[in-house]
Amino acid sequence: QVQLVESGGGLVQTGGSLRLSCAASGRTFSSYAMGWFRQAPGKEREFVSMISGSGGGTGYADSVKGRFTISRDNAKNTVYLQMNSLKPEDTAVYYCAAGRSFGVRGRSEYDYWGQGTQVTVSS
Repeated sequence: QVQLVESGGGLVQTGGSLRLSCAASGRTFSSYAMGWFRQAPGKEREFVSMISGSGGGTGYADSVKGRFTISRDNAKNTVYLQMNSLKPEDTAVYYCAAGRSFGVRGRSEYDYWGQGTQVTVSS
């Protein structure tokens, strides 16, 4: 069982930056691939980024490539999402998730989810 708690969301102006954190419980954190997803009002939850258990592999949605950076610190059981050059269309609740397989972008591939953190980008 893995419990995930996101933090770091907030209100920021267009062009600003935020860093989201996701703290995980358990002693097997490094065995999980981690993903970030987001859900805007009235829309489906969508993939944002992923990272392998070792941190050596990463992936991004086209909409955030070049602006967002995912990283992890296995010693701290934490995964991060650095978000730069934020746009109003990035406004959403952001969720982190843990799964056994790296390289997958479907929600069903992830076994554990956090409660989400709100990111609002004002224009």
